[in-house]
Amino acid sequence: MIELQDLKKEYFEEDVSTEALRGITFSIKEGEFVSIMGPSGSGKSTLLHILSFLDRPTGGSYKFYDKSIDDLTDQELARIRNKDMGFVFQSFNLLSKLTVYDNVEIPLLYSDIPSAKRKSLVEEAVKSVGLEEKIHTEAARLSGGQKQRVAIARALVTGPNVIFADEPTGNLDSQSGLQVMKILESLHQKGRTVILVTHETQTAEFANRIIKIKDGRVESDQSITPIHLMEGNLK
Repeated sequence: MIELQDLKKEYFEEDVSTEALRGITFSIKEGEFVSIMGPSGSGKSTLLHILSFLDRPTGGSYKFYDKSIDDLTDQELARIRNKDMGFVFQSFNLLSKLTVYDNVEIPLLYSDIPSAKRKSLVEEAVKSVGLEEKIHTEAARLSGGQKQRVAIARALVTGPNVIFADEPTGNLDSQSGLQVMKILESLHQKGRTVILVTHETQTAEFANRIIKIKDGRVESDQSITPIHLMEGNLK
């Protein structure tokens, strides 16, 4: 699905250049659950922005389903992002005065999915995160954990191939964070590709693989036994 080769990103401000990524090489297969970890300033956020088509690299190559992003226009990238990618953010990014239903429907408004089908897609996405009884509740009246579950439903509603989760438990208590990670893990078990950015070790260990970034380079890349498979966890 994703193939990076010597990926670089350099920012220029006045006469000063800053290397955020200094030659990142790895690939991610469809259906993997990968955590990307690194300290503040390591380049992991820059990497996520490039992976999700929110930014372009200044060197190296990035292929998504064997297509080089260098060969795609910004409009084509936006179309792929809306169709194939779902996003979950630390700050939820919900519209507080809209209901759960309306928040989850938003990505469909930018798609070519007919309006007649939207209702069933929204209801199915909300049900998948266990919030059917809150579907007509304003987002402002939800708890933090419920808001993040709505954000996951919104990420799912277009049927994306890959879900990018950027510090999804960062604003949650431990119990709500665990619920969110269980949902992401269940999505992976159903065949979704999940790419998680986090600084929390226990959150990262829900994945099958952890890539650690330091100073714009890959420090380590290893497969692990996900935390839900470890004896005694999540019972």
